[in-house]
Amino acid sequence: MTTLTKIKTAKFFSKENIAKAIFIALAAFSILAVFTIIGYLLYASIPAFRDIGFFKFIFGSEWSAKSETFGIWRMIVGTFFLTVCAVLLGGTLAVFTAIWLVFYCPKRLKKIYTQIVNLLAGIPSIVYGLFGYKFLMPLLVDIFHPNNAGFGLLACTLILSVMILPTITSITKNSLEAVPMHYYEGALALGCSKNQAVWKVLLPAAKSGIISAIILGIGRAIGETMAVQMIVGNGSGYPFGAFVPFTTLTSNIVQNWGYATPSEQSALIADGFVLLIFILILNLCLMAVKKDGKGGNKFFSRRLRESDQKDTLKSYRRTGSACDALWIVSWVISLLVAFVLAFIVIFVFVKGFPHLSIDFMFGESGNAHTTLAPAFVSTTMLICLALVLALPLGVGAAIFLNEYAKKGSIFVKVIRLFVDTLAGIPSIIFGLFGMVFFVIGMNMGYSLWAGGITLALIILPTIIRSTEQSLSEVPDSMREASYALGAGKLRTIFVVVLPQAITGIITSIILSIGRIVNESAALIFTVGSASTFIPQGYGDSAASFAVLVWKFMSNGLQVNEAYATASILLIFVIILNLLVSLVEWLFNRRKKI
Repeated sequence: MTTLTKIKTAKFFSKENIAKAIFIALAAFSILAVFTIIGYLLYASIPAFRDIGFFKFIFGSEWSAKSETFGIWRMIVGTFFLTVCAVLLGGTLAVFTAIWLVFYCPKRLKKIYTQIVNLLAGIPSIVYGLFGYKFLMPLLVDIFHPNNAGFGLLACTLILSVMILPTITSITKNSLEAVPMHYYEGALALGCSKNQAVWKVLLPAAKSGIISAIILGIGRAIGETMAVQMIVGNGSGYPFGAFVPFTTLTSNIVQNWGYATPSEQSALIADGFVLLIFILILNLCLMAVKKDGKGGNKFFSRRLRESDQKDTLKSYRRTGSACDALWIVSWVISLLVAFVLAFIVIFVFVKGFPHLSIDFMFGESGNAHTTLAPAFVSTTMLICLALVLALPLGVGAAIFLNEYAKKGSIFVKVIRLFVDTLAGIPSIIFGLFGMVFFVIGMNMGYSLWAGGITLALIILPTIIRSTEQSLSEVPDSMREASYALGAGKLRTIFVVVLPQAITGIITSIILSIGRIVNESAALIFTVGSASTFIPQGYGDSAASFAVLVWKFMSNGLQVNEAYATASILLIFVIILNLLVSLVEWLFNRRKKI
């Protein structure tokens, strides 16, 4: 080997190149994860499509394990009707709430109200299901006197609209705040009132962001599992009535999996695969309406064309009464949203706190006397395992995307596409994948191993997004100063950039812990809910807090215990929201200094 070859080899295998290759591999993991989930679920669905027939499976309306006849058209219709109703109601409330929060909310209340929206987003779906089952449905029965216990489209729509409201509100709020200030100033200069400027200028200018928010809300509504499963009724009818029990794609999986035969399990996996295809289509729609760097996109543009402005005379007349009415409506809706949150939290606390005791929280747990001690241990173990797996992957991927990737790179666009896709996959799909891949395929059984690895996939997009955002906020001057002092790129990243971005990493950890604590559907399929003992290792099965709420509710005999466990969950959610706010406050304070 010549000296020149040795030099080239040493340069090729330098620390900088090896680190870059590792970061590229970590960033590409999201691509591998999405392809693995789609491919393996498709592979597991093939027996059902082959034995039943693809079109018979899609358009068949009968689901019977006895006759082994499986068709999901009734579930597709139920999912479609419920999603449309929830998005119409929840999306309308969310847009009005976002407009009020951005343009009308008093400054002193803005941070508090933002925390209210965040808290609504953080409430576990199983708690919404508990509230809907034990309060909302009896209330609807007292008002409308239906023939059943209140199951059906109306109850599901009300609960699901509240669940998707925070998602749509947050994204709409960000889109409205991104509208250039000169739009508002120009409208005022032309004689518009504030209300006219808000509703006729600023709101239309943010329409692409609002449409993106609604698409994300649709994805959340389609993928929602536990709350819908508890109040939809899981009937054999179509949702052509406010109180007709019906079934959705997600509730069908949860309802039938526990006692399913192998052929029915294959059909349920195919059900999940069809749901996954719907979510992927929604992600493609979301890509189509996302704004480009100039503030527009292919379908919705905020840019003004010069040709539209030439040689036209405008006549103005006194208008604005409708805008004034919309302003009043936004105030009413915002107060209603705050009231709903406060009522749900107070209701659960009032029902749950009287049944909390030292013995119930930390006493010895067994089949005859279930306590929360196993949930404390199992949830802590799940958090540790998921973070140990996801944190290096997420931070490494974020480092590549922000520090190494070239602007406009197709590879980077592909990675971001797959990260967004991974973030949009419903937890029930992760649960099915974890079941067929880890529990069955890798013979892990119901275990904390299977649940922790599945949770790592769920929280990975959160860590990537939050860390990348924090890295992008580190000034380039700090990197340039490090290079000027002779430090290499790798040393600059670990010594200068990452310490400055630690706030975003901590925030991602807190948000990930919140997602893990709140998760139920994925854990039911990977960790199980039968065990009532403290796990001795990651090979054991043990129910988390959210799974325990579902278990207590499912037998119908431990409702008080369900309320008490839900109270603990809400306490966790409130603490985590306060921690995120504290981290943001410390970060802003450090920036001012």
